[in-house]
Amino acid sequence: MTKKWQLYFDGRWQQPAEYIPLRSPIDGTWLAEIGLASTEQAREATHIAAQAFDQVRRQPAYERARLVRRIAEALDKRREELAQSICLEAAKPITAARVEVHRAIQTFTLSAEEVNHQFGEMLPLDLLPDAPSTSGTPMRMALARRVPIGPVLAIPAFNFPLNLVAHKVAPALAAGCPVVLKPAPQTPLTSLLLAEVIHEAGAPAGSFAVLPCNNEVAEGLVCDDRFALLSFTGSVKVGWHLKRICGNKRVLLEMGGNGAVVMAEDADLEHAVRRCVFGGFVYAGQICVGLQRIYIADPVYEPFVEKFAGAVKQVKPTDPRSEQSLLGPMITEAAAERAEALVQEAVGAGAEVLAGGRREGAWMEPTILANVTPEMRVVCEEAFAPVVTVSRVPDWEAGLAEANDPVYGLQAGIFTRDVNRVLHAFDQLQSGGIVVNDVPIFRAEHVPFGGMKQSGQGRESVRHTMEAMTEWKTLMFP
Repeated sequence: MTKKWQLYFDGRWQQPAEYIPLRSPIDGTWLAEIGLASTEQAREATHIAAQAFDQVRRQPAYERARLVRRIAEALDKRREELAQSICLEAAKPITAARVEVHRAIQTFTLSAEEVNHQFGEMLPLDLLPDAPSTSGTPMRMALARRVPIGPVLAIPAFNFPLNLVAHKVAPALAAGCPVVLKPAPQTPLTSLLLAEVIHEAGAPAGSFAVLPCNNEVAEGLVCDDRFALLSFTGSVKVGWHLKRICGNKRVLLEMGGNGAVVMAEDADLEHAVRRCVFGGFVYAGQICVGLQRIYIADPVYEPFVEKFAGAVKQVKPTDPRSEQSLLGPMITEAAAERAEALVQEAVGAGAEVLAGGRREGAWMEPTILANVTPEMRVVCEEAFAPVVTVSRVPDWEAGLAEANDPVYGLQAGIFTRDVNRVLHAFDQLQSGGIVVNDVPIFRAEHVPFGGMKQSGQGRESVRHTMEAMTEWKTLMFP
């Protein structure tokens, strides 16, 4: 019998307005019944979070650090349960799901540690001789410290249902901000399991809420001025729409990309092939920093493409519950249909399929396209699918120029043995992150992560997120 999951807010589980079924994209298995919040319940949860802020912001730093550390320890004890949840509801390969759980534990652990580094400053006020004391205070100084800004609204994407959530929730709790989480509709189960963990770790009532809801209710949350910050991960279209309607609150946006790799003639081709197969096709390409475009210097184009196509032809979509699976089905059949349409449209305009190209239901073959042009949607839009394009460029400079998409700028990868090329790429590439001798899929929890141009606004890492969720407050003795 499947479990019915209620809403979690005000420190307890509460009856939802309605339930909807949650089925696995792997085989349609009924996983659970998920409660949805009504508009009234969303308003009530927001009111409770706003009221809780006065208590949460006054928590001593050591208490906040202890809470977040207990959450990390509890996640560690439930590693496999959480990984299985991610695998089943997101169709993520079980090996990748385990890596995600490990990373989420790191995110909470680092957030607990970062509490100890949120220092203030003491600044002298007697620097100018023509500014005498107005109060007669013998030690003229100012004390400045960071304070939490208020309740946070967190809206993550489906593809990392634990670690994307962790990157919003852990820094908020560590900074002293209550957080209301609206999970992705495709993957709410892992967020509800996290609510169990946070509740059992002893989080103050009102400091954390999980509210699965429809888009109308979610937009009401976004527009609510009681939230001080909106943290959103998802598509470019939705992200900028939410920014337009959210009012004056702070906004962190981590959105799409069409990740590029630039390959020099001195690249280690064997290594590059292995990493490009992984970066382009793990989890069916449903990763915002996944590899989508490869620009290869002319002298190594033929040998690289031959090796790459040969390797990709050996990769088949398999049940993500298998330990050997690199990719399974896409999150929905509609997502796979869109990927197939991008491929067919490109072929109709002159592109050549070097591997894959076929779809059955939600299962899309790993696909390589050659002879593409910058105007093709499979190049200039985010595919978010197991589709990679390969393009010949005359030299390194041309590859960097092609990689600089006019719309996106999330992350890029470069393959070269020349440190001067590395430094040149760091200067030239208009991306939030550049990964050396690897694909753009790399991310570390303590490193600033985010995009330029339409790919985002602000940066996520434990420290940078906590800085966004706090502000300076100054006490002066003139």
